[in-house]
Amino acid sequence: MSETAATTRTTDWRAWQESWDRQQEWYMPDREERFRVMLDMVEAFVGSTPRVLDLACGTGSITDRLLSRFPGATSVGVDLDPALLAIARGTFEGDERVAFVTADLKDPQWTKALPHDSYDAVLTATALHWLHSEPLATLYGQVAGLVRDGGVFMNADHMIDQTTPRINAAERALRHARMDSAKTGGAVDWAEWWQLAAADPVLAGPTAERFEIYGEHADGDMPSVAWHAEALRGGGFGEARAVWRSPSDALVLAVK
Repeated sequence: MSETAATTRTTDWRAWQESWDRQQEWYMPDREERFRVMLDMVEAFVGSTPRVLDLACGTGSITDRLLSRFPGATSVGVDLDPALLAIARGTFEGDERVAFVTADLKDPQWTKALPHDSYDAVLTATALHWLHSEPLATLYGQVAGLVRDGGVFMNADHMIDQTTPRINAAERALRHARMDSAKTGGAVDWAEWWQLAAADPVLAGPTAERFEIYGEHADGDMPSVAWHAEALRGGGFGEARAVWRSPSDALVLAVK
C-alpha cells in the first residue's frame, strides 16, 4: 500500500465532518433547526424511504442527517469541490445507500452525470447563494426536471428582504456581535477552516485544487424569498413558499 493510500485510510473523516459542522454553525446557530424542518417536509411529502439528491452537497451534511433519521433512504450527493467531496466520500465509504458525483452545476449538461433521472426530493442548504439570479433560475428549471410529480425541492439559504434595511442592520449587528463572542471562545471561521484543511496531508492537494476552481469565496445576489418562490414556480413547480424563516435566512419548499 502506498503512503498516500495508508494515510487516507487512517484519516478521521468523521472529525473533519464535525469540524465543518461547527464552522458552519458559527455563522448559522439555527442550522440544525432548518435541517429538522427540511426532513419533516421530506417525510410529510414523500415518506421515510426517499431517493434524495443532495444538491451542492459539500461534506454531505444533509445526507448525514437524512440517513440518521431515515435509515431506509438513499442519497446521491453532487458537488464540484474536491476537498469537501473527499470528506463526504471518506465519511460514507462503504455505505451502499450513498453515492457521490463530481459535476459543475453551471454546466448545462450536469444532470447527465447523475445515476438517476428522477428523485423524490432534491435538497440543498447554504450553497446556492454563490450563484447570481439568472443562472440560479436556470438551475431551478433543471431541478424541476429531476423531481418526480408530487416530489419536493428545498433550498435553505441566505434570503435577504431588501425592503427592510433597518431590521436587516439590527439583526446583522446582533448576529455579528455573537459571532465575535464565539470567536474569542475559539470558534473557527471559514478562512481558518480552509487553512487547517490546506495543512492536512490528505486534504492539502484537494484544497489547492478547490481554490484553483473557485478562487476566494464570493456570494451571488441573495434575492428574497418571494424571488425564489416565483423563480421556482416559473421553473416548473406547482407551489413554492417558505416553510421556515429567520431574520436573514429561509427554507423555501417547492412541490412538483
